Amino acid sequence: MAFAVRLRSAVSLLGRFPALAGVDLDVAAGEIVLVQGANGAGKTTLLRACAGLAAFTAGEAEVLGHDLRKDRKAVRRRIGLLGHATFLYDDLTVADNLQFSARAAGADPGSAADAMARLGLDGRLRDVAAGRLSAGQRRRVAVAAVVARHPDLWLLDEPHAGLDAGGRDILDHLVRDAAAAGATVLLASHELDRAAALATRTVVMAGGQVTNGLLTPPAAAKEPVHVA
Repeated sequence: MAFAVRLRSAVSLLGRFPALAGVDLDVAAGEIVLVQGANGAGKTTLLRACAGLAAFTAGEAEVLGHDLRKDRKAVRRRIGLLGHATFLYDDLTVADNLQFSARAAGADPGSAADAMARLGLDGRLRDVAAGRLSAGQRRRVAVAAVVARHPDLWLLDEPHAGLDAGGRDILDHLVRDAAAAGATVLLASHELDRAAALATRTVVMAGGQVTNGLLTPPAAAKEPVHVA
């Protein structure tokens, strides 16, 4: 089985605090995995660490075949991260932001235009500076920036937040289409009904650990030998 994410006893520190305190997690290629848990459980740190933005300081951490303990930058062109911040350049237009995102990932030049069309941004908004957009419009552009990258691994932190009903439906279609095309999706969300309907599997985080993250169960214990 090919794994997009494989973590064993993985630790990531925020200062001296272990935001990830020994995570064991398998995510198979093509899965859509929902990560749920209370605030402070470590969901955001997990996504940021898988994106190479937070360091794994102990354990094993392999993402898209790369050892992130050795090289955090190796995966960044193949990752699409949608976080709480939009990561947009306010002085650039919508079109320029998406073209920049596509180029940074080495994606096809036409992917920015395709992403704009899929998010309904190819009309009057394409030439508007990101700094002049409403919060909901900025969120759509942030989603489009992920789409434009054609990532192998989508990392989505509360992806439906800030989107209207139409935007949420579009996002769900995009995620399903990406997984059908072979991409892997790891999303954290408090909107459990919607996210669970989207996901193929759910894992739970608590106290910086994943309680049910392994796909392969441990080997069954051998039957005891009875001596007559």
